[in-house]
Amino acid sequence: MPSLIDLMLEGRAVPHHRPWPRATVDASIWKFAASEMARGRWSLLDLWGEPATVHMAIMDGDTAKIAIVSLDCPDLIYPSVGLLHPPALRLERAINDLFGLSAEGLPDARPWLDHDCWGVRFPLGNRVYGLSKTSPYRFLPAEGDGLHQIAVGPVHAGIIEPGHFRFTASGETVVRLEQRLGYTHKGIEGLMIGADLERAVALAGRVSGDSTVAYAYAFSRAAEAALQFVVPDRAVWLRALVAELERLANHLGDIGAICNDASFTLMHAHCSVLRESVLRASHSAFGHRLLRDVIAPGGVTNDLDDEGTKLIQAMLGNIRLRFPALVELYDNTASLQDRTVDAGVLKPALAQQYAAGGYIGRGSGRSFDARRTLAYPPYDSLQFEVPVLNEGDVNARVWIRVREVEQTLSLIDQILERLPQGAVLAKADSIREPAEGIAIVEGFRGDVLAWLRLRDGRVERCRLRDPSWFQWPLLEAAIENNIVADFPICNKSFNCSYSGQDL
Repeated sequence: MPSLIDLMLEGRAVPHHRPWPRATVDASIWKFAASEMARGRWSLLDLWGEPATVHMAIMDGDTAKIAIVSLDCPDLIYPSVGLLHPPALRLERAINDLFGLSAEGLPDARPWLDHDCWGVRFPLGNRVYGLSKTSPYRFLPAEGDGLHQIAVGPVHAGIIEPGHFRFTASGETVVRLEQRLGYTHKGIEGLMIGADLERAVALAGRVSGDSTVAYAYAFSRAAEAALQFVVPDRAVWLRALVAELERLANHLGDIGAICNDASFTLMHAHCSVLRESVLRASHSAFGHRLLRDVIAPGGVTNDLDDEGTKLIQAMLGNIRLRFPALVELYDNTASLQDRTVDAGVLKPALAQQYAAGGYIGRGSGRSFDARRTLAYPPYDSLQFEVPVLNEGDVNARVWIRVREVEQTLSLIDQILERLPQGAVLAKADSIREPAEGIAIVEGFRGDVLAWLRLRDGRVERCRLRDPSWFQWPLLEAAIENNIVADFPICNKSFNCSYSGQDL
């Protein structure tokens, strides 16, 4: 069987693409790559478009080698990957909405991001069409006696992003859930075109507000790979510090919110207090509660002083004092366990097929963690474990978060102890010829991918992929055969990003 490298050698290598290779291939190799993913040998990392080209990032599951294959499609048609490999379906629908490129054989050709309100069709393609009236969006049918539909959203109670959930139920049992997203589409990919690095990294950090560090981190590493410049050692370690602070705050918030959806408000209250302590320490140390605009190409924009270090250490001490009792409370509350154990089970085979990252994948047996598998610095010199469970239920996803909180506390200790002295920001020389870079970093939800092409110091094209692209479809599978009332707790245990997926 050809390896991923063999596949690349059959294509036309693209120069100045770093750190992993990209090659332009023909349709036969494109189809072969799709078939290998369908067989489970390779994983789909992303699929995105340009006006007359499609790109696919692939990872070999055995070796963790990564490559990008590109297919020119001057007639605006390319062979569908989703026909063979379902994780590509929504990505191909989005490519058509944005660029007007049609996936030949795509089983589901309905629009995904386009809700008929842009004023144009195919806004990033070579040809921009005026808005044409389309037929109403049709949800997939479900047949059977006594079935009824429940429509939820896109507007929800409380402060939450919009998304529509169409349930088909038999009594209280869900037999099908179908999502319709795209309501928070912001046109990030269009706004990136022509932006300088300062503007572009700010846009990246605003794709999904709870992952502002992860996006800025991934974008910056991709830009640095393209430009081939070295980040100061202190900045490398400070980046990991703010990434772990972001992970810590979100995991604490999620643990409490999951319990809240099971009407166990005490856990929610205490976890919210701990999360708030992380946010306040982050603001005091780096100038922003969510750590926005701290990471930039070349390093970080804010250094950490002694006072900030002491505040972070005090926050860690407080969490270490209070968090174990909350974990014990969760574990010993039978009524809570009744809601989380065996609810929303995601089978390991599906997690593997969709290359699901983060607590969703690791709660269903997939051990991938970009910090460990791809071992980018400084994680290649830090000691930590990647917790993995196989049960795949809400309870497993809670416990993965709990264990990751514990690991993050240890990681922050190690970073503060070993933080080197020196500069925190380097400036790259401007490079006029086109250069391309790609990076993957581990956000709190899972792996965030950034790919870009730079020309004359500006972004010619940028792609940012949220882990939620491969997690949202799995929620549809996990909720089947659960009761409707368990959807909120299952949904919160996934906690996928609307904004990150909608771009």
